Amino acid sequence: MKAISKIELLNNLENQVEQHLGTVTSKFQNLKADTLLKQAANGGWSIAQCVEHLNSYGRYYLPAIKKGLVEAKDSQTEVFKSTWLGSYFTNMMMPGAKAKKMKAPKNHNPPSMLDAAKVIAEFIEQQEVLISLLKTSRAKDVNKIRIPISISKLIKLKLGDTFGFLIAHNERHLQQALKHISENLYPADNTDFR
Repeated sequence: MKAISKIELLNNLENQVEQHLGTVTSKFQNLKADTLLKQAANGGWSIAQCVEHLNSYGRYYLPAIKKGLVEAKDSQTEVFKSTWLGSYFTNMMMPGAKAKKMKAPKNHNPPSMLDAAKVIAEFIEQQEVLISLLKTSRAKDVNKIRIPISISKLIKLKLGDTFGFLIAHNERHLQQALKHISENLYPADNTDFR
């Protein structure tokens, strides 16, 4: 696996989280609840369900990451090297032409009836926490801190890989929600949301 500067990795990830915050605050935060809760035309998740799915991961990973950081000693390690498993999980979550459809684990499957405003507010709060954790990680060894994955506590990823997976997963479902806006809520000729 390719090695990368720890600071470069954390800067890149922090920039992505900032973009996610910008997307949610500019595109979703001021939408009406019925718009956020409207099912996709293809039967897929509503915007609120996409975001709630991400919140369910944040509820698991953010406390686990915080615990790992609190227990770790400060370190001047400057390089991060992903594991094959960490790269696999992150690449699997990346949106794009080769993105495979996946079934959400039962405990991460969002209900259809949600308090849409609360869902969006929680996501914004979680992203602010995530930025804070990324900043704290600058003083730690993101190779040594291991975080158990949500579907099996026996499998642990390096903290750098955990951040990569979590943020790629956020990107995947935010793109899904944005696609829902452009395809289902606005006329095809409205380019403001493309």
